[in-house]
Amino acid sequence: MTAHQLTLLAVIGIAACWGALALAWLLGAIFYESRAPAERKRSWLGNAVWPGLAITFAVTFAVPRADWNSVVLHPAWARILGLAILVAATALAIGARLALGAMWSAAPTVLEEHKLRTSGPYSVTRHPIYTGLLGMLAGTTLLAGGGRWIVAFPVFLVLVEIKLHIEERLMLAEFPDDYPRYRKRVPQLVPGLHLFRNSINRTLS
Repeated sequence: MTAHQLTLLAVIGIAACWGALALAWLLGAIFYESRAPAERKRSWLGNAVWPGLAITFAVTFAVPRADWNSVVLHPAWARILGLAILVAATALAIGARLALGAMWSAAPTVLEEHKLRTSGPYSVTRHPIYTGLLGMLAGTTLLAGGGRWIVAFPVFLVLVEIKLHIEERLMLAEFPDDYPRYRKRVPQLVPGLHLFRNSINRTLS
């Protein structure tokens, strides 16, 4: 593929996937606005998007443009792999959002009659929305050819891990019997990770 074709592929792929995610979130917010249960517990930590964007832009523009050239990805296979990851991660994030329905919230929250989701996307990872979003960032980075795009993934990974720690504490308090079993059975973010760990443990034992 030519450089022009790779650039066109990146623009279309990134715009289509992130646009589909934004549309799904908007429609979900509209549809479930009046159906969402009342909150019982809410963490002080709100949406991680704005601080993540602020940190990303600060780091991106603090480093001279020429210095990013050393981390630019030129191979076409990296761009195609990025597109595949981006599309799969987008499907996972949207599917998990639809599965969560009215139980979704931006901040770690416990709602009235809170239900523990363990099926569908939630049987793949305990936090498939975050898995999908981080996968989208990783796919976008590869598809865009690296460079300045590499900043977003580690920044949001740290913020997501902070939110996950708080969310899991809330879930353990809310579901003291079911959540430990669920946590043992399903990995936090990386699909199949528990199978890999179990295989290593069996090999070492």
